[in-house]
Amino acid sequence: MTPIETKQLPEHVAIIMDGNGRWAKMKGLNRVRGHQKGAEAVREIVTFSREIGIRWLTLYAFSEENWERPAHEVQALMKLLNRFLKSELREMQENGIGLKTIGRTEKLPKSTRQILFDTIEKTSSNNSMILTLALSYGGRQEILDAIQKIAAQIQKNEITISEITEQFVSDALYTAGMPDPDLLIRTSGEYRISNFLLWQLSYSEIYITPTMWPDFGKNEYLAALRDYQTRDRRFGATGGNRKK
Repeated sequence: MTPIETKQLPEHVAIIMDGNGRWAKMKGLNRVRGHQKGAEAVREIVTFSREIGIRWLTLYAFSEENWERPAHEVQALMKLLNRFLKSELREMQENGIGLKTIGRTEKLPKSTRQILFDTIEKTSSNNSMILTLALSYGGRQEILDAIQKIAAQIQKNEITISEITEQFVSDALYTAGMPDPDLLIRTSGEYRISNFLLWQLSYSEIYITPTMWPDFGKNEYLAALRDYQTRDRRFGATGGNRKK
């Protein structure tokens, strides 16, 4: 595997992990098997991200819309998440990986919440890389929650309307304190962002691959990162007026 120039790596990579179900169907397997294979891909990408120096990795693991899937599939996904968190805790501890979550996590099953927040607490002092799982997450719902939070502050006379800036809104989102993604990767060839990080992706570079998530490995990831390194990120400016 050819080395990559680590000085020009994105600080924050976000990934829409799409295609588990279609991968399974193409192979004559049930959808749950696709999710199981997808979990193996998560493990590989998390490990490799840490090894090459990615500081922030955010994975779209379960959307608000995913609650509409068949109950048996949702239950299987929750059990798979539980097993993943339990099995990966030791590696996160040994390699300095901190876990965070974004989304309406109060909707998760009680057992899943307990394991999730226990893992977050046990890895809270780790800072070599921050892994964020978007769970029961929706971008519009996030913005709505932020609006309601800000409106409540205005109602209580804690702030005035003139104090509401872009940074103020950012600080009201689930991702407060996190840098915006530099690179968004979407697998399975779909050209949409599916209600993911709508505010935060305003200037992110986007990389689409037809590869289904269960088949997304180091080589495919490297291709995305190398493509990112060829981008000219102007942030709406030109020439010497670019954001540094």
